[in-house]
Amino acid sequence: MQLGQLDGISFLISSRMKIAVALVIILLSLILASIFLPLADGIVLGLVLAYIARPIYLKLHRYQRLGALIATLVIVMPIVLILGSGIFEIVRFVGWIFDNQDVFINSLFDFVRSIDVPPEYNEQIRQVIWDMSTSVLPFLSGFGFLSYAKTIVMFILNLVISVLICYFFLADGYKIYKGIVAFMPVDNRPWVTEYIQHLDLILKGVFIGNAYAALFVSVTSLVVFYIFGFSHILALATLIFIASIIPLFAGYTVLVALAVLRYFQMGLEAAVIFFVVASIVIYLPPEFILRPYLASMHSRVHPMLIMLSFLGGAFVGGIAGFFVAPIILASLIAAYRVHMGTPVYGEKKKEELPV
Repeated sequence: MQLGQLDGISFLISSRMKIAVALVIILLSLILASIFLPLADGIVLGLVLAYIARPIYLKLHRYQRLGALIATLVIVMPIVLILGSGIFEIVRFVGWIFDNQDVFINSLFDFVRSIDVPPEYNEQIRQVIWDMSTSVLPFLSGFGFLSYAKTIVMFILNLVISVLICYFFLADGYKIYKGIVAFMPVDNRPWVTEYIQHLDLILKGVFIGNAYAALFVSVTSLVVFYIFGFSHILALATLIFIASIIPLFAGYTVLVALAVLRYFQMGLEAAVIFFVVASIVIYLPPEFILRPYLASMHSRVHPMLIMLSFLGGAFVGGIAGFFVAPIILASLIAAYRVHMGTPVYGEKKKEELPV
């Protein structure tokens, strides 16, 4: 061995302090991640809300803190109120079912009798309801009151955190972006910048366009559901919002289900009137008002992939997974486009990422 050269073992021994420091940093990072894990829903939701509110913030970015506050109040607060109130109402209704299982099951039996189900299907439906009452509901209710209360507390806490995260991402997002680019070696900064621009373009199409349309239809649906006398209108508006934000899905799925329910309760005429009025009031305005603005927001990602990422992420990771999965998908596609040399904005001039 020549003087000044070290083999692998000798190099590790000479670098033991650096290795020890790196291991300690990794260990502390894992501990910090485990501490933040219960708040993952709020952190991820806050990041997505910041992205949705960014177009408003860009109009006011001269006033950094004030602009972030206004964008949060104008865009984020309605979404948080709709989602928060709706999901809270859904959770509260589920809790009521657990506490009043006999009343709930009897109500289902009464509903089946009231809609005149054909005799050949009546017994099968009644058997399914009975099996659910003797197996599924007791199992779910076994989690107890403390678990239910903890879920409510964590949900409210995550909503509050999401608003705070959104505000600080809007106010300091550009600094974070510049810090990430500055951290990279000088030779790697061009492709890192291009990668972030690709990712920004994809997420802009996935989140901003769908979210604005979903927010509009969910707010108008509140009025429609109230006029037609539906109960749990906040929960229904939340379902409309969630369904509308997923490509190839749509809030129409909720309207169809409600129209079918109204048909069994009040007849064909009432069901048709509700579906036609709801469709016109809820979905025509976005087509004429928001569509010109949303037309420029295309992620150029197949909607089937986006839909699968939304749904799969929700099943795997709940609220956080619902939004993280599309972000991961966008990250992979952005890396592929950088590798293939795909232009970021086609023939348009590249624009610097403002947030």
